[in-house]
Amino acid sequence: MNMYVSNLSFHTGDDDLKKLFEQFGAVSSAKVISDRETGRSRGFGFVEMDSEAEAKKAIEGLNNKEIEGRAMSVSVAREKTSRPTNNKRW
Repeated sequence: MNMYVSNLSFHTGDDDLKKLFEQFGAVSSAKVISDRETGRSRGFGFVEMDSEAEAKKAIEGLNNKEIEGRAMSVSVAREKTSRPTNNKRW
């Protein structure tokens, strides 16, 4: 199950996120999203766990939990939608 994690501290890295979720089960991936230009964290990320039961426990245990002074939000990630393309010809 893929989860969306928001309101992260800007100091939280991929490894920190993975360790936080590993207390609920095996984490297959953890990624904090960073700004393309500055490389600075954007304050959100994604965590993927193979077990749906473990992922649900992680959501229950970590949603609204305060980490580094910020109440983190954890939910099931929505599928990525395609962006509309601009096909105008000038």
